[in-house]
Amino acid sequence: METRQPSVTDSDADGGSELHSYSAVTLRSLLAQKHISALELTDAYLARIDQVNPRINAIVTLVPDHARQIARRIDQQIARGQDPGLLAGLPVAHKDLAETQGIRTTFGSRLFADNIPKHNALIVQRMLNAGAVTLGKTNTPEFGAGSQTFNEVFGTTLNPYDLTKTPGGSSGGAAAALAARLVALADGSDMGGSLRNPASFCNVVGFRPSPGRVPTYPSDMAWFNVPVVGPMARTVEDCALFMAAIAGPDSRVPIALNAPGTDFLEPLKRDFTGARIGFSPDFAGQIPIAREVSEVINNSAGVFESLGCRLDETCPDFADADNIFKTLRAWSMAAAHGPRLKQHRDLYKASLIWNIEQGLALTGANIATAEQMRTRLFQRVSTLMHEVEFLVLPVCQVTPFSAAVEYPTAIEGVPMETYIDWMKSCYYLSSIGLPCISVPCGFTPQGLPVGVQIVGRPHADFSVLQLAYAYQQATLHWQALPKLA
Repeated sequence: METRQPSVTDSDADGGSELHSYSAVTLRSLLAQKHISALELTDAYLARIDQVNPRINAIVTLVPDHARQIARRIDQQIARGQDPGLLAGLPVAHKDLAETQGIRTTFGSRLFADNIPKHNALIVQRMLNAGAVTLGKTNTPEFGAGSQTFNEVFGTTLNPYDLTKTPGGSSGGAAAALAARLVALADGSDMGGSLRNPASFCNVVGFRPSPGRVPTYPSDMAWFNVPVVGPMARTVEDCALFMAAIAGPDSRVPIALNAPGTDFLEPLKRDFTGARIGFSPDFAGQIPIAREVSEVINNSAGVFESLGCRLDETCPDFADADNIFKTLRAWSMAAAHGPRLKQHRDLYKASLIWNIEQGLALTGANIATAEQMRTRLFQRVSTLMHEVEFLVLPVCQVTPFSAAVEYPTAIEGVPMETYIDWMKSCYYLSSIGLPCISVPCGFTPQGLPVGVQIVGRPHADFSVLQLAYAYQQATLHWQALPKLA
């Protein structure tokens, strides 16, 4: 890895532009001041994709003509003195679970290999309304199931920091694209960790907002608040800019929060003197954590203390969290795929079949019990967070693993029974709807990225971004680039 700041005069070895190296916030400023054009920026990113993407397979559907058309329109608006939006001219890609009007959307499934939606998902439409330039779609596992990005439509996505390893998932294509500087921003989604896990594995930022902060539409389960959509970016300030464009209410979404997205344009800088943090590099022993992960997280303690924070070695009691999440996940899997599985069983991967059938076997009593346990879990964590403002925990229980295997089968000698068991460090938090973020925390001796998870109080999304920003500025781990030609 190399750590450096790009300069305006930087160029690649082949003489090409290095505009792709700038943060989204910097690019936005350059575009607004007319130092570069949206079309110039789009072409720079398309050249980068041509050069690098064949090695990592992060962007799986590329639409260069479409992107250039949007970029030309943005340039015309800027030339006329119009405001084309918060994300004007910024090259982005959309997760292949998000429907994109006129652009192939497969959900990573052979069932939808040729699917061309007639409308945009709400998060996509808000990005376009803000002037973002769509370059294409990012890879995801089949129907987003699992934190290893592979499917039978597009194959496997590789980690830019080690091409033998997975970038995680299910927003693995998005994280790999950001790490390799193929896009300025990328949307993602998170049920059991799909924004946070790949961010940790790829040294970028993945923010799981409070349910309803970024409304999900369309959705057949609009009241279900475990899955969310949200932003992925290279830096926390890029993430805040992104949130300003995609957050805000929508009358079609019953759990949508009323606060406007513009709240995220407030200054991120804050004095954290005296702020109390519940700090636990190992989840207080409640789940197995790979030694190299807990060592990197433990090294972050001094950074938080240098910011003025008071660290308490404490962690919530996550009793029943596993049962809660697995029950609700299986229930949602059965709702989404149960009827289709009966007709197309041969087109589903084995782990997904298992998860759907777990849901089909549930009783009303099972679901009621899970919701009662979920209430008690939330109340326990809420009680603790009256005493501490934040939790600081590992994002992942392991470091990036071989892209040739679907999931780790053991952690520190503890067997993993299912394809999601190694993600408890993420999905325990998903169950109770707290805002949480993965921020680059450092690297193992083997050069593999590790993220730290910052968790906030209910609906305290902006506070989470503020602490993440302070930590980022004190460490600058995000500047450590993968060694890609």
